[in-house]
Amino acid sequence: MKLFDKTWKLALSGVVIGLLVMLLAMSGNPANMAICVACFIRDAAGALKLHTAAPVQYFRPEIVGFVCGSFLISMATKEYRSTAGSAPMVRFLLGTVMMIGALVFLGCPLRMVLRMSAGDLNAYVALIGFAGGVATGSCFLKKGFSLGRAYETKSLSGAVLPVLLAALLVIGVATGAYAASTEGPGSKHAPLLALVVALVIGALAQKSRMCFAGSIRDVILMKNFDLLSIIAALFAVVTVYNIATGNFHLSFSGQPIAHSQHLWNILGMYVVGFAAVLAGGCPLRQLILAGQGSSDSAVTFLGMLLGAAFAHNFNLVGSAAKAATATDAAVPGGPAMPGKIAVIVCIVLLFVIAATNLRRKKAAK
Repeated sequence: MKLFDKTWKLALSGVVIGLLVMLLAMSGNPANMAICVACFIRDAAGALKLHTAAPVQYFRPEIVGFVCGSFLISMATKEYRSTAGSAPMVRFLLGTVMMIGALVFLGCPLRMVLRMSAGDLNAYVALIGFAGGVATGSCFLKKGFSLGRAYETKSLSGAVLPVLLAALLVIGVATGAYAASTEGPGSKHAPLLALVVALVIGALAQKSRMCFAGSIRDVILMKNFDLLSIIAALFAVVTVYNIATGNFHLSFSGQPIAHSQHLWNILGMYVVGFAAVLAGGCPLRQLILAGQGSSDSAVTFLGMLLGAAFAHNFNLVGSAAKAATATDAAVPGGPAMPGKIAVIVCIVLLFVIAATNLRRKKAAK
């Protein structure tokens, strides 16, 4: 019998993940960012010195935990399956595009939901774009979009990423060789307890098939609300936590690591939603699939890692809004011109990828 064969069981997994998110928030992770897959990959890229943005450099153990948690549970339940070969370079590009869109908005779909649970109205605006991107991708799925079949490979191939990430974590802890922020989001993190929490979340996400893009896609294509129940339960639990702890502030302004450039919040998350559907899952789902043996998702992860470095090295990321002080004027935040251009280019690329990967219907004889 499947562990999550009922909608209420899926919702329960969302409750548990919500409680674990609360634990990370209380243990030191940044406000409104107890978990953000895009931000954590960005921090890891900085720790490995792929970019030099000092405030966002820290090798987050959560990334290792998500992948390895999925790897361990899939091995234990015989769901591990090493596969590869489904348009790897296109997937690499989709990962890069997905990361650029997320960093313009300042968060992945998971962080978007966590920001919503804290009353950040900017995240509610971004949800419009994310849902629109998922809907666009779903339309192409209906038309026959496919990146082709993945083929089974040697078991060791699918284990490369989990082993590599675990080795990198051990090296970082043992040697202190990686860059580490002394201020900014990268300086705020939970202790190595975060690794244990992330292992559990990775296992739960693998068994429940949790995916933020997939939850909306399933509603659009199949009128199936199962995956959405996970997200709804997570949102409800963290909202209650934020209200109880006084962290709920319903507003556009004054939100941690956020901006109110609404058009770019919408378009940034439109890119994420569209790319996630074409790639077969949101950033979190890509890590989970990579853990259970998909080298294609591992390539997508590498695209996200290099995308984060590229975005910071070339000023494509959004900046957080800042209130006026006695010495400095208010800063509205949002992406600079390079970031805006990058988002438009990403949208064009996604339509090109979607349109050129439609299955040709065989002509009737």
